[in-house]
Amino acid sequence: MAEGHQQHPLGIYLWIWVLLFVLSAFSYAVDYYQLQGMLRWSLVIIFMLLKAGFIIAIFMHMAWERLALIYAILLPPLCILVLIGLMFLEADYTFFTRLVAFGPAAEIVSPHH
Repeated sequence: MAEGHQQHPLGIYLWIWVLLFVLSAFSYAVDYYQLQGMLRWSLVIIFMLLKAGFIIAIFMHMAWERLALIYAILLPPLCILVLIGLMFLEADYTFFTRLVAFGPAAEIVSPHH
């Protein structure tokens, strides 16, 4: 074995694989029980993020990396998510400003249609 490398037990990979299978089953259960609306999409996104997090942490070995490397990889996508959230809030402000300035005809270009 090369110096500086560590061997991770095979059991952790099997447990994560089973956990990914269970999370996928929950995702399919959302469709099976025909959940609708925000509950459906919230559960789908939560299960998706959990699976992605486990894959990144264990199978891509991020759980054993240095904190600086973790920040270098995870911080930019988190910043992008914050900016997307700010744009979402700004879209409502822009839409309502358009309604005030141009009247009901501005509803044609609504960001929510």
